[in-house]
Amino acid sequence: MFVKGIMKPAHKSFTAEVSTTLAEVLKVLDEKDIEAMPVLEDGRFKGMISKEIIFRAYFNGDEGMDRQTFLKEVKAGDVALHEDFNIHDEEVFERTLPMFKGFSVLAVVDKTNKFLGLVTRYDVIEQFESAFGVKKQGVRIAFTSEESSGRIERLGDIIKHYHENVISLATFDETDKLARRIVLKIEDNDNIEAFTKKLEKTGFRILSVKRL
Repeated sequence: MFVKGIMKPAHKSFTAEVSTTLAEVLKVLDEKDIEAMPVLEDGRFKGMISKEIIFRAYFNGDEGMDRQTFLKEVKAGDVALHEDFNIHDEEVFERTLPMFKGFSVLAVVDKTNKFLGLVTRYDVIEQFESAFGVKKQGVRIAFTSEESSGRIERLGDIIKHYHENVISLATFDETDKLARRIVLKIEDNDNIEAFTKKLEKTGFRILSVKRL
């Protein structure tokens, strides 16, 4: 899935212009209960603005300016940071994960840096929940397999033979890189015991079987 498939489009996103006063920014952040907003100039992403960024700018800035004056006179474009907190709309959504360290929102832009929308940490978590079938009841089977060609094909043959309905399937490298951990979630049925025994006989090592 691409980022553009999970983003909130620009017309549904809360944003600030470089000319927006910090007082106006804080009002929107409070009223909409959001952590941060993109700052735009002529429709292009210039950086992020948040309460923390505003407070730091005030306390690290001109000590002669009182708080109210600072909020009324200083503009979002003057203090916006994190101009690199953006991702292209054609990127796969997995690429967003490393970028959410310490910040819960990313701007989505095109090749010209035009602002297209937002992706939040919540959006990405929802996608991973969907990938793991978190919201659907079933049986979660975790097992390992030695790194070898055809292992997924063998697994597919067993699933087909037992007519299992797959909810989700994910694989992970084990720490020694010689084995691969596989997490399979299938619909509950009367074949679970026979299915797991067949997996073991075929060379897969069962780690856990849980009904969720």
